[in-house]
Amino acid sequence: MEEEYEESNHYMNYKRPSKIKKVCILFIIFIFIVIILVFSILILKLLKFNGYKNEEEEVEKEEWNWYPKGKKIKTRWGKNLNPEKVWQEYPRPQLERKEWLNLNGPWLYSISQSNDSTPENYDGKILIPFPLESSLSGVMRNFTENQTLWYEKIINIPKKWRKKNILLHFGAVDWKCELFFNDFKIGEHIGGYSAFHFNITKYIKKGKNKIVLKVIDKTDKNYQPVGKQNSTAEKIWYTPVSGIWQTVWLEPVNEYYIKQIETNNDFDNKEIRIKFIINSNIKLKIYFTLLYENKAIGSYYGETNEIISVRIPDEDFHPWSPSNPNLYNIKAKLYSKYYYLYDSIISYVIIRKIESKRDSNGYLRIYLNNKPLFNMGTLDQGYWPDGLYTPPSEEAMIYDIKKLKDLGFNTIRKHIKIESYRYYYQCDKIGMLLWQDMPSGDIRGSTWNYTDINGGQDRNRTKASKQNYYKEWGEIIENLKFFQCIIIWVPFNEGWGQFDTEKVVNFTKKQDPSRLINSASGGNYRICGDFLDLHNYPEPDQYLMETNLINVLGEYGGLALEIKNHTWEGDNWGYEELIDKDELTYYYKEFIDMLIDYVKTGFSAAIFTQTTDVETEINGLITYDREVIKINENEITKYNKKVIDSLKE
Repeated sequence: MEEEYEESNHYMNYKRPSKIKKVCILFIIFIFIVIILVFSILILKLLKFNGYKNEEEEVEKEEWNWYPKGKKIKTRWGKNLNPEKVWQEYPRPQLERKEWLNLNGPWLYSISQSNDSTPENYDGKILIPFPLESSLSGVMRNFTENQTLWYEKIINIPKKWRKKNILLHFGAVDWKCELFFNDFKIGEHIGGYSAFHFNITKYIKKGKNKIVLKVIDKTDKNYQPVGKQNSTAEKIWYTPVSGIWQTVWLEPVNEYYIKQIETNNDFDNKEIRIKFIINSNIKLKIYFTLLYENKAIGSYYGETNEIISVRIPDEDFHPWSPSNPNLYNIKAKLYSKYYYLYDSIISYVIIRKIESKRDSNGYLRIYLNNKPLFNMGTLDQGYWPDGLYTPPSEEAMIYDIKKLKDLGFNTIRKHIKIESYRYYYQCDKIGMLLWQDMPSGDIRGSTWNYTDINGGQDRNRTKASKQNYYKEWGEIIENLKFFQCIIIWVPFNEGWGQFDTEKVVNFTKKQDPSRLINSASGGNYRICGDFLDLHNYPEPDQYLMETNLINVLGEYGGLALEIKNHTWEGDNWGYEELIDKDELTYYYKEFIDMLIDYVKTGFSAAIFTQTTDVETEINGLITYDREVIKINENEITKYNKKVIDSLKE
């Protein structure tokens, strides 16, 4: 028995360590597998966070050493620009969805002498959304009326969008473009200042998809609107802009979706009127919540393509003005009659009133919210030394608006240029009134008269030129009429390309009856619209008066002050050269005192030339690179307030 016990005990002692060993081995294998899995997940996440979606994108980042081209002055935002994160903000703040894909960044580009077919080889890469001629594009090449500009971009459509309709949006392309997607021609667009999109859904394939954009831009060699662009940039004419110059982006939508929001508010009855326009004439259900400072005022419902009226309670009535830029936020959902959710968006609405009305002295004035308001503003060209038409960033764009507000201005005259949606959104948020010009075009052959009413001779434009004007101006108004910061439309400036003024005014009023119209700023005055708008340099002057129109000074100033190391290359120019900041401040104050006297005799607005220097023009309040304020800030703020207050009743 002892032997059996010893053998058994020996057997047990032998087996126990064998089982432990097996368990240890299995545990080690398990830990090893877990480590591999965790490491793999971390690597995948790291790649995802760094944007490495595929090998091609990684190759693009390695191959392209982007940098701002040229030796001319640049802004601080341009110098510090990250080419992988350009203009990342949602491009359509008046109608925002959660899902979208930003296509800004490196694209292929090529300039060809022929426009017959896509290039076999591209010239290199260009940073979108900066225009071809700009420093920040990384290209900075000239472009002629006989050439064709090509763009190409390879994209991947997110898998979760496969059951959606995919819209390809362009903020702006100057001037005529054709879109090819996976070698199919999708469509074309004419007009350098209006946003547009194409539905590319049925042309999408799995994997890589190819966008090709063909652009023609004749600038001043055609009848097209160009504003201050000129093939020979000098004095008041600036470097041309060609091709894509605003954000390009993708957006998934359902079969039915909200494509536009229109507001036509009744200030006196404290009523907000909203129309949700969808991509169809069918009636669908709209449900939305109205909020003020994140507090819900109420929830409402109605049908699409119909005006929905909302009466605002007295305690929740917050009108918009430059001193109180109040916004109501909107959260809206689009449903079928069986409550299938088609769309969900966020937006905002402003309630304010703008009109022409006589004051107690019998002068016609600009009335905002039933009170006369003197519009004290600057002429703003919207140009940048490094991005030309395109600000280096939204931060840079906001700087200009806020700085003018800090200096006591309440108005910007956006001079013969259109901005991105986000510019007008920021003016709504910050509280800045806008006069919006139509970019001039086809200007040769006009005769300008600024001293007599009904003087000057209209441009004899061709039928094609006139049709193009109406098309582009109509699209611009349609795109921008949502933004309530805009209070005045300006179809013509100083007779440049001016034609059929009364007809154009009627067209503008039909497109948007809610705003005032400045038919002819600075000359070739016609008794139509709402204004007589004089220009005089350098000092203010009221050399004409029309009792049945609002009398304004649409341009004056032009005082030139050169700041060393902060000017564009070339011969600097201005209407009157000054020696330093103190002299500029002195003349500015003298002009304001003159304006106050003119307010008493009917002037209702004054626009100082200008916000910043632009290329060889050195008559800005700020240098072109936005580094130096050229005038005494405290003094200018005080005097601007003085002239604005001179009109208060």
